[in-house]
Amino acid sequence: MLIPDIVKILTDSGIEQNEANIEIRLLIEHFTGFSPVDIILGKKLDEEKLKIVEEKAKYRASTKKPIQYIIGLADFMGEKFSVNPSVLIPRDETEILVRKAVEIINQNKFKQALEIGTGSGCIACMVAKLTSCQIIGTDISTEAIHTAFSNMEKMELFNKATFRKSDIYSKIRPEENFDIIISNPPYIPPQLKKTIQTEVTFEPDSALYTKDEKGLEFYEKIIKDAPKFLNPKGFILFELGLGQSFDVAQLLDNHGFKNIQVVKDLANIDRVIFGQLN
Repeated sequence: MLIPDIVKILTDSGIEQNEANIEIRLLIEHFTGFSPVDIILGKKLDEEKLKIVEEKAKYRASTKKPIQYIIGLADFMGEKFSVNPSVLIPRDETEILVRKAVEIINQNKFKQALEIGTGSGCIACMVAKLTSCQIIGTDISTEAIHTAFSNMEKMELFNKATFRKSDIYSKIRPEENFDIIISNPPYIPPQLKKTIQTEVTFEPDSALYTKDEKGLEFYEKIIKDAPKFLNPKGFILFELGLGQSFDVAQLLDNHGFKNIQVVKDLANIDRVIFGQLN
């Protein structure tokens, strides 16, 4: 079987052509040790290695399991993060949140940051890499904390990014204060679960869905107690779900945050919101 035939396994299952090409390239790189240069130069795979790629492509096509979980890695901001079904797969939109956080941290020379709902640790690790800030990432999932710690070790961010099992602020000590709080919380209302594409069903429900009908549950919980843990003039930043910017802005305003601003993504959708403690 030739590589185009393996790509066709994915396109026949409904995966778009460009995406199928990318996914087969990832499978080849991961399971055969071929580099992108090897692939570009047309270096030939032996039959045994081709068979492995074919089997993985058939598994992807039949199950719709995300390619990132199949290879155990996801690309995010130029780094490869270990991922598994206990953590969300990093998405391009989240880079907007990280870039804005890094900008605010560097402009204000902030030194202490907190990320709530760290998952794979991709946000915390990139903040630690791109600033002089120390950051604590928290998550209620033990498996997620282990994954985040593994990614931190791989990036050698010792003493810059640390991780702690915590239900929002439950394990944050009263004397611990931060210049900035960052979160990409669960924000999908439960009634939308039945409309979610098959690939997303492999990701952890606890990182995706809220219990309330507007998807505001975790914004409310995080914002309500944020002033207890933020230094004066500290910032809070969130990634947003569709149509949530107005409600989250009201929550921020009601709890003493000012200078509230929204950042749009490339599709002109409100994607990140931030405010400063008054």
